[in-house]
Amino acid sequence: MGEILREKYLRQPTPFCAGCGHGIFMNAFLRAVEETGLDFGSTVFVSGIGCGAWVPSPHFRADTLHVTHGRAIAFATGVKLTRPELDVIVISGDGDLATIGGNHLIHAARRNVPIKVFCLNNLVYGMTGGQVSATTPQGDITSTTPQGNPERAFDLVALAQGAGAPYVARFPVVRPRKLTKGIINALRFDQFAFVDVLSLCPTEYGRANRARLQFEGPSLIWSMLEWQKRACVEWEQIDPEDTQGRIPVGEWYAES
Repeated sequence: MGEILREKYLRQPTPFCAGCGHGIFMNAFLRAVEETGLDFGSTVFVSGIGCGAWVPSPHFRADTLHVTHGRAIAFATGVKLTRPELDVIVISGDGDLATIGGNHLIHAARRNVPIKVFCLNNLVYGMTGGQVSATTPQGDITSTTPQGNPERAFDLVALAQGAGAPYVARFPVVRPRKLTKGIINALRFDQFAFVDVLSLCPTEYGRANRARLQFEGPSLIWSMLEWQKRACVEWEQIDPEDTQGRIPVGEWYAES
């Protein structure tokens, strides 16, 4: 199955570091494409700058726009307004979509622009050297916060919900089957859809926070996967009085 998907949808091998969660997302996304029958011939993928942006461009056998930093959603909105018959899908990272481009995310959700946005959230600017992003947890170490991030992180699910997004989801790459199902649901949704994909960056985030977060085990990558598995809990199962160390995952539909 994997070989068939690669031959059918990909132009070339990917450049991701060992243990990068973006490859897991790409696998899940292509399986969702196969399941939904999404036609690459009538789809435009838009991405900004960063590791996540390399998922569609230049790898997908489809039309892609690789645009300026933070402006992926703005470009995608323009494509949808000009060619409403096309499926327009944004795939980029937390630095691009939530930090530099956060304002575009808010207003696309508010306007209910009928595009799909997948934010590959690895908690850091990965490609440019491991700098702090809007989703870096408070206290975590990055190349620009060597003493720990003093700021609170954005909860992208709450942000999108607050802006009025009718469909919001969050899935970790450590649960690829649920991630694939969530992607399928987002692709089939006929309004604005936002998916916060919890990815992994062992190279920048993992190495910097190995001691602080006690990433111990056979390998750093394995430890980060286990950490994500423990932390991510279906939102319906979380006690509102006991949220410490838990990341709510699942799907949220706005009431019509």
